[in-house]
Amino acid sequence: MDKGEIKQVAKWDYDVRKFKSVDEILDFAISREIDAEAFYKELAEMVENPKMVKVLLDLAAEEVEHKEKLEAVKAGKKEIGDREVGNLEIVDYVKDIKHHPKMNYVDLLVVGMKKEETSRRLYAYLAAIAQKQEFKDVFLKLAQEETKHKQRFEFEYDLMTF
Repeated sequence: MDKGEIKQVAKWDYDVRKFKSVDEILDFAISREIDAEAFYKELAEMVENPKMVKVLLDLAAEEVEHKEKLEAVKAGKKEIGDREVGNLEIVDYVKDIKHHPKMNYVDLLVVGMKKEETSRRLYAYLAAIAQKQEFKDVFLKLAQEETKHKQRFEFEYDLMTF
């Protein structure tokens, strides 16, 4: 994480000392997946295009899958993957888009990319300031998971726009 990223996310003002265990970190991540599901469902209610409604409800369902994966990790039934994924960095070159009822598919991809990138940066930031190595490792794995989610949007955006 470079200084620019830390500056950008420092406004979150998270106190990593509030996390006393890996389970608490996973609970935090699970709550963020629940929030993301709610976000996509709210967007689905707002947009006017029935095809966009379906895409958004599919994205909400994916967030439920992400939550369930984290719950399985917490229960000791699964591990968070630590395979590094590439970063297309498309998100760094597209303008922010405010979600709106007449959003098209490309707009939705940008909104999704930005949302996943925000989560990636949050976890990278928390890893950078965490005192315990075990916590750093979990935050870095969570950041990689968010990179994978963002990458899906970036691949699709690349196919749609180039």
